[in-house]
Amino acid sequence: MSEEPQLPTLLEATLFGAGRSLKQSELAEQFGVSESTIRMELLDLQQTITAREGTAIQLTEINRYWVLEVKPQLSNHIPKIARTEIPKRLLRAAALIAYHQPMKQNRLVEMLGQVAYEHVGDLRELGLIDKRLDGNTRRLTTTRRFSEYFGCPHTSTNDVAAWFQEQARELGLTGSQLADVLSGAEGDDDGDVEEAELDEDGAEEAEADSESEDESEEPEAEESDNGAPIELASEPEEEPEAAEAE
Repeated sequence: MSEEPQLPTLLEATLFGAGRSLKQSELAEQFGVSESTIRMELLDLQQTITAREGTAIQLTEINRYWVLEVKPQLSNHIPKIARTEIPKRLLRAAALIAYHQPMKQNRLVEMLGQVAYEHVGDLRELGLIDKRLDGNTRRLTTTRRFSEYFGCPHTSTNDVAAWFQEQARELGLTGSQLADVLSGAEGDDDGDVEEAELDEDGAEEAEADSESEDESEEPEAEESDNGAPIELASEPEEEPEAAEAE
C-alpha cells in the first residue's frame, strides 16, 4: 500500500501545476490546515528547493503569494517556446506598470481607461504583477516572473523600473511609446494615452524644472527666500486663498 504524499510534495505539485502565483490563505483552505502551518511548510519547501544541486527553479513569496518559477538568471537562455505567453492585449499595461512602478492603479486607468481593471486582474492571475492597497486605490508592481519574461536582469521594484526607463531612453521613446512597441501597436491610438503618459512621465522633471525656473525668473525669491519654498514665491496670488481656507 503506497504512502500518502507529504504536504510539501503536494504543495510543490500544486504550484507547479498552477503555473502562476497562489495566495497563501487559499492554499491553507484547499489543504484544510491553518495559514501558519501552510506558511511553515512553504518556507521548508523553499529551503529544500534552494538546496537542490543545479536546480533551475525557485520558490518565491511576494506579499503572501507563492510562485514556483525559473530562476531569473536563466531567463535569457530559455527558448521562447518555453516561456509564459502574455496575451498581446496585456502587454501595454504590463509595460506601463513596469515603467512607472510602484504605480497607482487609478493612474493606469487614466492612461488606458476602464479596461485597465481587467488587464490588472489578468496580469495578476499570470503571476506577473503584485497589487497592494494604497489608500483608496491599489499599488501595482512587477514580480520575478515578469522579469523572467522580459529578460530583465533585476527583480526589485526600483531596479526593474530603472531598467525599463533606460531601455526607453536608449530607443528614444517615451514610456507609452515603449509600451506600444512591446505590444505591437501601430500607434493609431497613441494620442490620448501618450499625452496622459507623458504628463505622468514628466511630473518629477516638471517639479525640478519649476524650481530652476523660479530661481531664474523670480530674482526677488532669492532675497526673500530664508528657507521658504520657492514655489510659494512664484505663486503669490494663491497665498491669500490658502490663508482664507485656513
